[in-house]
Formats: sequence, C-alpha cells, structure tokens
Amino acid sequence: MTEVKICGLTEKKHVKAAVEAGVDAIGFVFAPSSRSVSMEEAKALTVFIPEEVLKIGVFVNETKEKLHQIYEEVGLDYIQLHGEESSAFIQSVNLPTIKAFSIKEKADVAKASEYEVDYYLFDAPGVLYQGGSGIPFDWNLLKDSGIPQSKLILAGGLNQENVREAIQRVKPMMVDVSSGVEINKRKDEQLIRKFIEKVRDEER
Repeated sequence: MTEVKICGLTEKKHVKAAVEAGVDAIGFVFAPSSRSVSMEEAKALTVFIPEEVLKIGVFVNETKEKLHQIYEEVGLDYIQLHGEESSAFIQSVNLPTIKAFSIKEKADVAKASEYEVDYYLFDAPGVLYQGGSGIPFDWNLLKDSGIPQSKLILAGGLNQENVREAIQRVKPMMVDVSSGVEINKRKDEQLIRKFIEKVRDEER
C-alpha cells in the first residue's frame, strides 16, 4: 500500500483533517519557507497526531545540535534533509533520516546511491526555497535508479489529478504532497481529504 505524507502543515484544523482522512505521515517545516513552524508551534500541533502517524521534520543545512534538539523536543520520528548535507554528516547525526534530492537530470538521481539513509525522497527543484516547486519532474528519470521501491518517496507537483498516475508509474513507498492540497498557498481540508482518497482508491 502506498503511504501518504502531507507536508507543511501549520494549523490545527489541517492536522486534524489529515489524521481523520487516514494520513500516514505529517511533515513540519523547520527551514525557511512560507510553511515553516517554530519548535513550539510544532509541539502544540503534535497533540492532535496519534502515535501511528509519523511526525517528520523538514530541515535545510541545519546544525547537528539543532537537529537533535528539535527531534527530541517535538518527538519526531524522522528528520528530512533538503540541503547539501553530506553522507558523512548524516552518519554523524545518527537519527532516522529521509534525504531529499532535487531532480533535473539522471545524474541527480545517481547521487542518491552515495547515501545510506532510511528513505530517499525525490522532488522537483525549488524556486524560492530549497524544497519542492509544486511542479512535477520527469518521473522517467527514476527508471533503473537502483533505489528499492520500499525506500522511495515521491514528491514534487503531486495533486489529486496526477497522483494515481504517479503511483502506477513510479510505485513509490510513499507520496508526499504540500502545495497540491493548497488554495492560495494555504492548506485546504477538502483537498487534503480528496488527495488521500485518490491514493486509497488506487489501492482498491
């Protein structure tokens, strides 16, 4: 079954909508972004997240000390790294990790093989910030990536219109959406529900 992560949640009502719709993971952005939250804000939102739903923190070129502090105080299950973090740095941090890769060409996919992490997230290149742009990249670039499907997370421009095709073509372990469930750059409860429903429909 393909799992669903809703990323960039900042409001209680959106967290509750995602949980009620059966989300598998929720992402909090701690890097510069229009969707960023403070450690205190994230902690307040975790009250509405049951234990079986993963809590993932998104970071860009953060210090080892800060990663550990937020991981422990917020009660994260994984850190998701979107910067220029090296494989050696990630090993030294020694936390459950998702490493994100911005994909423009096949060589960007090949970089993933240099890392030993829990999961590999393939995303479209960012525009204003490091992270996704809300535009899909060429999924064909993931063919013969060498990354096990069980460790592959697909992001970048996903929405209720294209997520079923994405699952059929890429067969990722998890799909990750942010702007695809927003209206005017703000999360929308109905879009969150519809996106999760589309993924679940694909499993039937």
